Amino acid sequence: MTAQPYRSTALDYREPVVHELSPLRFADQVIALHLSVRRSDDGAWRGRLHFQHPGGRESETAEIFCGATEDELWQSVRGLREHHVRALYLSLV
Repeated sequence: MTAQPYRSTALDYREPVVHELSPLRFADQVIALHLSVRRSDDGAWRGRLHFQHPGGRESETAEIFCGATEDELWQSVRGLREHHVRALYLSLV
């Protein structure tokens, strides 16, 4: 999963920023996948996955990604394998 994170300096880091990730291909369906990233009040970076189901329905995980820096958070996202993403998706449908 790759994404090009971009932030302008005027952003409020407590507001989530949504990044588009590579879609999940599952049982002849393509599920759009997004990651929302924010900086919490305690200074940690937190993120959650959003799944766009066919037909327009959406679901999301809890903030399962966390890092002391934004780079650490992205490392944990990149370390997540596709079979884990599939399992998360199945747990939400």
